[in-house]
Amino acid sequence: YFEEISKIPRGSGNEKAISDYLVKFAREHDLEVTQDESFNVIIKKPASLGFENVPGVIIQGHMDMVCDKNKGVVHDFERDPIKLQVKDGMIYASGTTLGGDDGIAIAYALALLDSDDIPHPPLEVLLTTGEEVGLTGAARVDLSSIKGKYLINLDSEEEGRILSGCAGGVRAKIYLPV
Repeated sequence: YFEEISKIPRGSGNEKAISDYLVKFAREHDLEVTQDESFNVIIKKPASLGFENVPGVIIQGHMDMVCDKNKGVVHDFERDPIKLQVKDGMIYASGTTLGGDDGIAIAYALALLDSDDIPHPPLEVLLTTGEEVGLTGAARVDLSSIKGKYLINLDSEEEGRILSGCAGGVRAKIYLPV
């Protein structure tokens, strides 16, 4: 799925197309889906047989990506897909940012939602907008429909590491007299 979503421009503030793609994916897979005015998307998948009474899990990530390019590279992040290259088993972008932050969360979530082979509790996939510019989409999510007990955020900073707790995120301007 990463290759497919890399074809959809999704810089901060330009997430409508990827959001609409996610809604279409959910509907094509007969999954419950909601999309809010900020283009945040919540997709729900019922539990596998035998896991109906297991506490639900929320898989969370964000849709937007940092848009940057190398000097001399012609690329319009509003319209152009990311050009992917595979070298020595690793995926790279050709002259631009890759969008792995947090395209990998979208790809993982779609693979999980698409699979009939992975046993799971009730799943809720929460994909937000505007993360790279201050968590603006997350601030607007209506949490009343979210029922999962556990949340797995797929936006980590280091490969091979797991963050097992977090205090949250906030931006504040503080003025102190000198």
